[in-house]
Amino acid sequence: MAKRTNTQTPAPRATESHDVIRVLGARENNLKDVSIEIPKRQLTVFTGVSGSGKSSLVFDTIAAESQRLINETYSAFVQGFMPTLARPDVDVLEGLTTAISVDQQRMGADPRSTVGTATDANAMLRILFSRLGKPHIGPPSAYAFNVPTVRAAGAITVERGEKKAVKATFSRTGGMCARCEGRGSVTDLDLTQLYDDSKSLDEGALTIPGYKPGGWNYRLYSESGFFASDKPIRRFTKRELHAFLHHEPTRMKIAGINMTYEGLIPRIQKSMLAKDKEGMQPHIREFVERAVTFTTCPECDGTRLAEGARSSKIKRISIADACAMQISDLAEWVRGLKEPSVAPLLTALGHTLDSFVEIGLGYLSLDRPAGTLSGGEAQRVKMIRHLGSALTDVTYVFDEPTIGLHPHDIQRMNDLLLRLRDKGNTVLVVEHKPETIAIADHVVDLGPGAGTAGGTVCFEGTVEGLRRGDTVTGRHLDDRATVKETVRKPTGALEIRGATANNLRKVDVDVPLGVLVVVTGVAGSGKSSLVHGSIPAGEDVVAIDQSPIRGSRRSNPATYTGLLEPIRKAFAKANDVKPALFSANSEGACPTCNGAGVIYTDLAMMAGVATTCEDCEGKRFQASVLEYHLGGRDISEVLAMSVNEAEDFFGAGEARTPAAHKILERLSDVGLGYLTLGQPLTTLSGGERQRLKLATHMAEKGGVYVLDEPTTGLHLADVEHLLGLLDRLVDAGKSVIVIEHHQAVMAHADWIIDLGPGAGHDGGRVVFEGTPADLVADRSTLTGEHLAAYVGS
Repeated sequence: MAKRTNTQTPAPRATESHDVIRVLGARENNLKDVSIEIPKRQLTVFTGVSGSGKSSLVFDTIAAESQRLINETYSAFVQGFMPTLARPDVDVLEGLTTAISVDQQRMGADPRSTVGTATDANAMLRILFSRLGKPHIGPPSAYAFNVPTVRAAGAITVERGEKKAVKATFSRTGGMCARCEGRGSVTDLDLTQLYDDSKSLDEGALTIPGYKPGGWNYRLYSESGFFASDKPIRRFTKRELHAFLHHEPTRMKIAGINMTYEGLIPRIQKSMLAKDKEGMQPHIREFVERAVTFTTCPECDGTRLAEGARSSKIKRISIADACAMQISDLAEWVRGLKEPSVAPLLTALGHTLDSFVEIGLGYLSLDRPAGTLSGGEAQRVKMIRHLGSALTDVTYVFDEPTIGLHPHDIQRMNDLLLRLRDKGNTVLVVEHKPETIAIADHVVDLGPGAGTAGGTVCFEGTVEGLRRGDTVTGRHLDDRATVKETVRKPTGALEIRGATANNLRKVDVDVPLGVLVVVTGVAGSGKSSLVHGSIPAGEDVVAIDQSPIRGSRRSNPATYTGLLEPIRKAFAKANDVKPALFSANSEGACPTCNGAGVIYTDLAMMAGVATTCEDCEGKRFQASVLEYHLGGRDISEVLAMSVNEAEDFFGAGEARTPAAHKILERLSDVGLGYLTLGQPLTTLSGGERQRLKLATHMAEKGGVYVLDEPTTGLHLADVEHLLGLLDRLVDAGKSVIVIEHHQAVMAHADWIIDLGPGAGHDGGRVVFEGTPADLVADRSTLTGEHLAAYVGS
């Protein structure tokens, strides 16, 4: 039988056209119909000024749609337990692969969350101790500080043809310390801060904010009937004192109204202590800091573990000792364990611990609370689980992975990004640092400005093309600051003596006042421990750290900075009506959307949908409120203005409002002139949030400003603007202390304090203090070498 031969050229395989991620018509946030093709299996860096739309394109469009499509592959039952994700505002997205986002979001501040529990390291250590620990105390759960010991006994009814009662006992051995419940510290309420026991309730004994005599909080106790309100508290009987302080919640009639009565201590714990301190009003935060003391748990000595878990050891090391070790030392200890029965476990644990060291986090310990990690450290901890992953052809999305890294460590991060790419993955990086932009295979520059002035692709191509191109990033890519020839003279000094917080080794240092001081050193060298541990925020010290702003969809720059207050009053005065009408969270709110501007529809197992409110057309206010004007504008038009527009509007003419203008000037000073006043805080980037905080704190009358890496999220062009702001603060008589890695800020400093020489127990010492010029000439430290290379000395 004759064979038929096919002489036609085979058609190209469909997969060959799938070498790009195609985005057509992206309009998320400020993106203006962006269409772009991103090469797969390459390293693409997205750059541009702060607020130009980088995160909107990479995280809110590409990564968000990938995640949504993956979620849709699960059953409706499973999707019911997952967050509902709306489809991004984009016409076409093709060529997507599984996206893994590694962002800067801080890890949860739950006191039981540690570096070990956030990775697989703790789980593997628990298994290791349950196999090799002497004495043997039980399964892995016996070494877990998140698992309490439970014992129960009783009868259960078994139904097999006929009902039969069977006696049963149940026990589970956990490793949780019973006293502190796995937290490592115990809280005590200082009762003298709650009430004056020499007075009776009628005489105003309670000293808690919000508990004024005559108010409902006060009447709850004074008219409860459990004790005489005219009797001094120190003369209460045991029963009366228990009813006053510890009574369980009970529904009862007080002053003719049905109310829930409960003891003062549980009531305070629920109403104040369970809330985030950052979100409290200043006077309540001050009361909480005064009334609550946190002390190391005396039973477990802060290890969080029960006695049994601490007594079981391998080579004289307990699991508490292992978790307290510096990770680089723990990796060495694990390598020294030669036990064939758990060889695969030792290999896996060793690999995880080596990944910490490789990524520059070898100075951490596994018992470090996750909430105390900086944004950059949290991002690198999240990276660890992906380094040894067998997955390929995945899209990895990073948000400024070099944040918090000393120039010495940036090369190590670059190597990790390239290694992920070389495994056949697509790596998308939002980044400002020229050292990381330089290693990109492909660069996408967004801009040209920020906010409404951004949202377009200004350039895409190679790094060399960017350098030659006429974009803001291209022009500033090779910017290098010069070391100041003359520095300011200090007006005094802040003496720090014998500082021992974390890894500090009895550090003695004088921090000059009245000048710009930069504290630097490799990641983990002890900078934050020295500054935040030795210069506590107080009356004269304004500390602005990297902790996130907590805001709902209703919070915006106008509400956060207090700007809305003078604006509402100005509108009310001009129209002779109540200020409450001009708040979208109060009387003036549109009744259909309750002042949100959009209506959120929950579609159960499908993605929820947000639609613009048809009644107010997204303006958030009732139609009658929009009839009132100030300077020819209604309140919704004012909230739609950018900071720069509003600064002109409230600076002169009929709408002149000095109180509002002052706040707007500060927002403009920190480089947030492009933000709209009504933009939800939830849409701001990490850098924008920190600068918003800085603008708010600038109104405080502090003499010393402590800033923690203020260049986070700043474009090369914006760093110059920030330096001008720091100079203005110093020239106004303030002392500015900055923890920073950016060489431009170091070069601009009047005085540098360099910590090191290494991280963890290899750091914690002052290795240099002097002017930037002296540091460059000296070159005796890692910082000195990198600064000299940066300024071209």
